[in-house]
Amino acid sequence: MKVEIWSDIMCPFCYIGKRKFEAGLAEFAHADAVEVQWHSFELDPNMQHTPGQTIHELLAERKGVSVAQGKQMNDHMAGIAAEVGLQYDFDRVIPTNTFLAHRFLHLAAAQGKGNEAEERVFAAYFTEGKDIGDLDTLAQLGADLGLDAAEVKATLQTDAYAQQVRYDEYQAQQINVRGVPYFVFDDKYAVSGAQPAELFQEVLEKVWEENHPAPTLVAGQDGAACDVDGNC
Repeated sequence: MKVEIWSDIMCPFCYIGKRKFEAGLAEFAHADAVEVQWHSFELDPNMQHTPGQTIHELLAERKGVSVAQGKQMNDHMAGIAAEVGLQYDFDRVIPTNTFLAHRFLHLAAAQGKGNEAEERVFAAYFTEGKDIGDLDTLAQLGADLGLDAAEVKATLQTDAYAQQVRYDEYQAQQINVRGVPYFVFDDKYAVSGAQPAELFQEVLEKVWEENHPAPTLVAGQDGAACDVDGNC
């Protein structure tokens, strides 16, 4: 079974949704048979890093509220994250454009580190206050994953994986993704948002049952139940 997830690093609900999906997956009997593929989505492609600007100030500016109210909103989000075991530190978050980080995620995925990279970058942004729009920072995050930091930096200095990010975003447009996180299960069912773990488990089980239907039973000569291959 394949589960595709559209996500943006700067999206607080995407990290929360990741945790809830993982909790649902942990309760799914066939978790080992599930392949997870992450896709890029930019909530704000035109986002620019303003040195010294806090996420509280940015949120206040965008919502038309005071900085204090912006902080209250972020504190509330941190409380939601804490419910699934995440520690958001919005006082340290560095608002930045995520395109370079998405390219990094594709680079890591190409080396078999897709899931690990998603987790590492989310933690770097929301918990550790790292600038995920910075080349050296991403090279260090790559090293944390066992990748060659110099190779990561050299690769990201080119336009490598830019096309892959754009294609993910094109795919999102084609299937009418309007917000993230957005989960697609075997091209059959979609779940939008950071839904409860139980819902993810339910969808996983439903798709599995549809892909692995129980044998049809027929009556044998002695009345025994047999499957269509004649096994009684």
